[in-house]
Order: sequence, then C-alpha cells, then structure tokens
Amino acid sequence: MGERDNWNEQTTPADAEATAFAAAEGPALNADAKPVPRDRFDTTEFSNSIRLTGRQWLYVGLFAVLLFFFASPLWKAVEPFSPGPDYRIPYDLGNDYWLYERHAAWAAEHSDTLVIGDSVVWGDYVTPQETLSHYLNELEGRERCANLGLEGAYPLALEGLVEHYAGSVTGKNVVLHCNPRWLWSPEADLQGDRPPDFHPKLLPQFSPRVPAYKAEISPRLGVAVEHRTPLAPWTNHLQQAYYRSNNIPEWTLDHPYDNPVAPLTRGLPPPETTLRHTPQPWYKSGITEEDFPWVDLPSSLQWPAFQRTVQLLRRRGNRVFVLVGPFNEHMLTPTSRQRYAQVKEEITAWLEAQQVPHLAPPPLPSERYGDASHPLADGYRELARQLLDEPAFRSFLSQQR
Repeated sequence: MGERDNWNEQTTPADAEATAFAAAEGPALNADAKPVPRDRFDTTEFSNSIRLTGRQWLYVGLFAVLLFFFASPLWKAVEPFSPGPDYRIPYDLGNDYWLYERHAAWAAEHSDTLVIGDSVVWGDYVTPQETLSHYLNELEGRERCANLGLEGAYPLALEGLVEHYAGSVTGKNVVLHCNPRWLWSPEADLQGDRPPDFHPKLLPQFSPRVPAYKAEISPRLGVAVEHRTPLAPWTNHLQQAYYRSNNIPEWTLDHPYDNPVAPLTRGLPPPETTLRHTPQPWYKSGITEEDFPWVDLPSSLQWPAFQRTVQLLRRRGNRVFVLVGPFNEHMLTPTSRQRYAQVKEEITAWLEAQQVPHLAPPPLPSERYGDASHPLADGYRELARQLLDEPAFRSFLSQQR
C-alpha cells in the first residue's frame, strides 16, 4: 500500500470532517500564508434570540416601569368617556373592571347618589331609560342618581367590586340593593360544587373559603396581584372593549391579515339600547312557582359578604341606604314564602341594629316582574315612587355632603 492509502486508513472522523470543510472553503494555505485571527470566528451560536447590551437592558427595564405605572392613566387621557346619567356598563363588558372603576369615578364626580347592586339595579328586562336610577331622576326632576349596577354581581362578588374598583366612591349617598335571590339555596349561596357563573375574579381568593370556587393556587395569586396593580385591569380592558377577546395573541391568530392596532382606533362600544329579554310578566315566560329552601343566614356565605360591603362603604364616609328586594313572592309556594319572610325579617333586623336606613317594601304586583327578582319598567317606576315616598329615604337624600 502506498503512503496515501496508509494515511486514509489512519484518518479519524474528526480529521475527515476538517478536511472536507477546508476543501469546501478553498485551497489550502501555503507555508507563507498568514494565519486567520481566531477572533474572526464566533463560536457562540444563537437561535431566534436578541442580544442586548447592559445599557439596552436598562432602557427595556425603564420602559417596562413606565408602562406598568403610567399606561393606565395615560389611556384615560386618550380614550373619550362621557357616559351620562343613564349609562350602565354594557353587558358584553361585564368583566371589564377597569371600565367599571372609571365609570364609578365619573359617577362619583357628577352625581350625589349612586345606586349599586347586581342586575336588578342594572336592569335586566329594561332599557337604560327604564331603570331604577332613571325613574328616581325623573321623579326628582333632576339628574342626581347614577347606575352602578353590574350584571351578576352577587354579594361575594359585589364585595370585591366595591373593595377593589369603587375606591372613588367616598362621601356619597349610596343606595345599596340587597337581592335575596342569592340566598334561596345552598348552590346560590356558593356552598355547593357548582362553580360561579359570573365574576370568579371578584371572589375572595383565600379567605373566607368559597367551596364553589375551585381555582388552583397559581390563578388565585395572579388575581390577587391583578387587583393591586394598574396594568393588568387595563390590558383586560383593551382585550374586552376593543378586541372582543380574553387574549390579544389569540385575536391575532384569528385575524392574521388584520392590522392589530386598528381596533384601538374605533373607540368604546356605544351604550346598549336593546333589550336582553322579552319584557313580559314572568308567568307568560313559562316560569312556574318554586319551592326554594332558603339558607339560614348564620350559615350563609353571601349574607356576611353583603354585611361587609355595607361596612366598607360606611368606612369610606358614604351614607348607605339599603333597598331589600322586593323579591317576587308571587312565584313562591306557600311554604317557601313563609321561609323567605323569616329571611327578610333577619335582614331588616340586622340593618336596624346597625342603624342603616332601609326599605323592605312588599312585593310589586305580579305582572310587574319579569322573573324572580327583576321588575319590568312599570315595576321600577313604582319602586322609585315608593322610595321617594319613604321618609327615611327622603331624609337620606337630603343629607348629601
């Protein structure tokens, strides 16, 4: 065998690879050629990455800090918002707590009386011009009441809403609605296994324990942080109000050819004027009498949350007037009606003990209810008249600061 054949036999795979690389790059250097400096070769490989200098990282950190603290207030300066006295949070934006917070601040500045509660205050069977707050204004002859109702705001969620997103409501008249509907069964009281249909982010995340709320520890921690930072509620507002989505990256996947900035230029959705339900009496909608068991108030989860909400509003310097119901007792069986009477009596007894002015009116005529707890337009008008005829309510209104 010749010398070349002997060399081939002793060549290692690494030698062969180096030889092939040299052949591909060009002719071998002769003895007089200058060696290539080693610093011309970058031996570190990066894939889909960006390398920043220390100064560039400092700029990124500064931008993040500015975004965290100033994006939300700056957006308020950019986004027009003049809701008017009959404004209510659109149903599709019911989880937009940043918008609710902004509406509460606007209402606290422009109205002396704020009506707070769930869908009974919001007006499930009526237009914005047929709600309780509207008829209070109409019968008073001036715009003094604002609608701060939120669809599905049961007492445990209402407590979180007032605590985290109604901080601007201070030194005001507050009409707080107590809807007994959330006490008619252990499931409605969130004592069962069925998860809540609305506002899990407004629930107490750690204490008191809510059996129906089964989120893991990580989401609970995330919600607790979200309540205390301005950035997360603002980004949620953008997603819901402009992208109609809970996730902007998902929106970009569903609209791959659309300009992702374009939705931000169209402004907030206009106030809703359409009805969500047919405004007809409950018995014409196929609703029948019910035998609700009603929970005992000492073992309830929702009732203590309502009590804490009253106390929170009062600690903030507000004067609170509580409207209890009126629940549609016409659709209760005689036994259930008797149990409800005891629940209502215990509610009013606590309000009297706490010296909270209140009204627990008798039920409206049957034909003025759309279901168990929501009046129709005529029912709201009559309820507003009953309130204004109540001496305690007139005294409450006259004590505005």
